[in-house]
Amino acid sequence: MNNKSTIFTALICSLIILSIIININRISDYLSSLLESEPKVVVPNKNIYALNESFMYVQTTNDFKPLSIQDLKNIIYTAIDSGYKKFTFYCPKEYVKCVDDVTKLTKDQETLTHINNFVSPFNSFSNVKTTINDSGEISLDISYLYTENEIKKINDKIDEIIKNVITNEMDDYEKIKTIHDYLINNSKYDIERNDGKGSVYNSYKAIGPLFEGYATCNGYTDTMAIFLNKLGYKNFKIATTPDNDNLTGHIWNAVYLNDKWLHLDVTWDDPVSESGQDYLLHKYFLITDEELKKADEGKVVVTEHNYLKKIYSEFN
Repeated sequence: MNNKSTIFTALICSLIILSIIININRISDYLSSLLESEPKVVVPNKNIYALNESFMYVQTTNDFKPLSIQDLKNIIYTAIDSGYKKFTFYCPKEYVKCVDDVTKLTKDQETLTHINNFVSPFNSFSNVKTTINDSGEISLDISYLYTENEIKKINDKIDEIIKNVITNEMDDYEKIKTIHDYLINNSKYDIERNDGKGSVYNSYKAIGPLFEGYATCNGYTDTMAIFLNKLGYKNFKIATTPDNDNLTGHIWNAVYLNDKWLHLDVTWDDPVSESGQDYLLHKYFLITDEELKKADEGKVVVTEHNYLKKIYSEFN
């Protein structure tokens, strides 16, 4: 019995060894695939403020394997638009410059600011921290501008205003104009913050114009964007950044209405006068790109609207 058992065991072992020899290439390929397989990206749930919109500069994506710098922009945009506080993806081996491109992109505050302009103000970031490890793992740690308490407070106020001033009989133009006029009639431009003297007001956020009566261009634009989102109008923000001594940074709204993109600049329709008199203008209200250029002409040529067409290409 012992001899038979030994022979049987030897036969089984021989068959196993023979099978391994015959299939060595398949086994090797399988083991290699396990070792070289790319880590799976865990995608969190989006928050309720995600717009899920695609634009010419950036597009929402479900493909988190980047192969180009545009893919990286789309991934970062999607993470911010979705309200992710933390998000991790990986650089594939075939994208040789991936880590370098991520480093350059996440250190480029101007580009990140432009990307930020295509998301809801409630999902706009205040800081993006990037961690890159040797394996090509990219981790984004995103801090947001508005707190949950601020968002609730703003939402309640926005809902109250819409209920009080917007009617079903109004057309799109009248609804947006009503909000435009409300903001100007209930806010003043925060000159002190603009002059760098410091300000006690949260004028750079929607808190300023809605609760404190003061706003900078950021505060006006954020507030208008929140109203537009509530009312269901596709929109984004346009920003210009300082590039010389004669140009200061500025931001305003772009609204998609009647199959075309239009400019809406609440700040410039609420001009600061030397006499302190309040004005309500409609010079920069829902105008085309050509009309914007004409509005900026005059004794003093306005340069704050010289935006980058390669970024805000909807107006091309």
